[in-house]
Parts: sequence; C-alpha cells; structure tokens
Amino acid sequence: MTQGVEFNRLMLQMRSMQLEAMSRPQPVAPAAPQETRGPAFDDLLQQAVNRVNELQQTTAELQSGYERGVPGIDLAQVMVASQKSSVAFQAMTQVRNKLITAYEDIMKMPI
Repeated sequence: MTQGVEFNRLMLQMRSMQLEAMSRPQPVAPAAPQETRGPAFDDLLQQAVNRVNELQQTTAELQSGYERGVPGIDLAQVMVASQKSSVAFQAMTQVRNKLITAYEDIMKMPI
C-alpha cells in the first residue's frame, strides 16, 4: 500500500514539474540571416512567361517557313515545335489558375 501512495505522489510531482516547465517561456534563438537568396518569385514567373513566348514565336516561324516551302523545315519539326509550345502554354495557364486560386483563398481568410 505504501508503494502505491509513493507512486501516486511521484506521479503528482512529475506532473507538477511538467506543468511548471510548460508554463515557462522558452527562449527563442534568433534566426540566422539567410545570406544566399535565390531568384525572386516574380523573376521566375517572368522567365517562364518569356520562355513560353519564345516557344510560340519559334513555332510560328517554323509554321510560316514550312508553308512558304523553306528548305530544311519538315513537317515533323513543325509538329514537335507546335506540341512543345502548346504544352508550355497549357502549363503556364495552369500556373496562372493556381495563383489566382491561392490569391482568392488568401483574400477570403479572416483577419
């Protein structure tokens, strides 16, 4: 019986020490400044838009050259370039849609 009482007393002491430790504010270590910074998000987005634009311009030039009969431009090149620009444009559209959705979600958040 005395073991049960001592065990309960020990558990109560442990709980009180745990509560005491949890109630103390923990010192916050200052965050180390980040010295290496990658490219900004807007720069990356601008580069992606420019890349899609370049692909579309290249495709338009290849299509125009094929239609005019420029030697060295075959149908396979035109079709591959067309598909590349199409996929890139669709991906850019999806990124835009995700950005708009994220913006709308943030605007709906309560302050």
